[in-house]
Amino acid sequence: MAGDRTGITGIYTALEDYQTPAVYQMPVAEGQSRLRRFIALQDKSWLVLGPRRHPPVPARAANTNVSIAIQTAVGFSTLETDDYVEAVQELSPDIVLGLADYEYSKTPGVKRLEKMGDRTLEWTQAMLKGLDENTDRVPRVAFFAPVLPIEAGQQSFYLETLTSELADRIAGWTIYDSASVDAVPAKMQHLPRLALTNVRGPHDVLDQVSLGIDAFVLAFIGSATDRGLAFTFNFPPSESCEDGRRLELGINLWTTTYTIITSWTHFSPEYVAAFVRALLSMIERTSTRDFKKNYLLVQGKAQGYQIKSGPSESRRNPQSFRSLNDAEAKVAQTIAPNPTAEGTDLEALGFAELLA
Repeated sequence: MAGDRTGITGIYTALEDYQTPAVYQMPVAEGQSRLRRFIALQDKSWLVLGPRRHPPVPARAANTNVSIAIQTAVGFSTLETDDYVEAVQELSPDIVLGLADYEYSKTPGVKRLEKMGDRTLEWTQAMLKGLDENTDRVPRVAFFAPVLPIEAGQQSFYLETLTSELADRIAGWTIYDSASVDAVPAKMQHLPRLALTNVRGPHDVLDQVSLGIDAFVLAFIGSATDRGLAFTFNFPPSESCEDGRRLELGINLWTTTYTIITSWTHFSPEYVAAFVRALLSMIERTSTRDFKKNYLLVQGKAQGYQIKSGPSESRRNPQSFRSLNDAEAKVAQTIAPNPTAEGTDLEALGFAELLA
């Protein structure tokens, strides 16, 4: 339905979401993509694979010379170049994004800036070398090289090396900051630019298109959908507002208007709106029920010693923790033992009884 009724022509997915054997065990015929079949993606849609989600969860660890930090379904981990290449060859996406030495939640310092271009170049060279192996068994994947979100001069050696030595293997660019679009080498500006940038809405999309972005991975659409907003705008606008009035970008599916269906035509706009409205209500009711169920239990387990059945009754559970000042006072009452004293000597001094 999304492919038939929207202009979405491709899907972006992150390898950190597929650190389980299931996707690699998916049976496929020769020439088929395991990842495409695993997520039931139509053949007519582009399948783009990157290392991390967009936007990513900030990783606790820093990147190293041989790996980037990732957040998997079972916790934080690392991803090395060889493992990434092996996964790409197994999953067979249409486009793969190169590894970038870019930590999403941190502002790089001066020393860090010096490493970013060098590491990214080393990883890019290693990835392309690995992807060119076994091409008789695995179809060649289009490689999008990263443009780091730093000034052009700070990554000039990295980009110049791509232009002079690897230009025939670069199929496009990955942009992490729209301000770094100008860093794309002049000889390779004809290649498409895919943005994993911070886009807050349609206005930001237009602004970044004017800067030279060709395609986007848009997280704000999912966020808006979770809040019950359905975008209905047209580009260019189908009507003008000469009186200065501005049109709404979408409709609020939380309104009661969409609880009544007068047309039951399969997948009619009215039917779809009412269906989404019902799903939103169901999610809200389920969340409320789960919250009450779980947090009442957690309160009793975690802080039961503070709960009383009535005003004159004692606590239900014994207090698990005491003030350290009490223990300190009791220790002060003891006689300081000889530094060479053994356990039996301490027992005789009454340490255990006093601190019990």
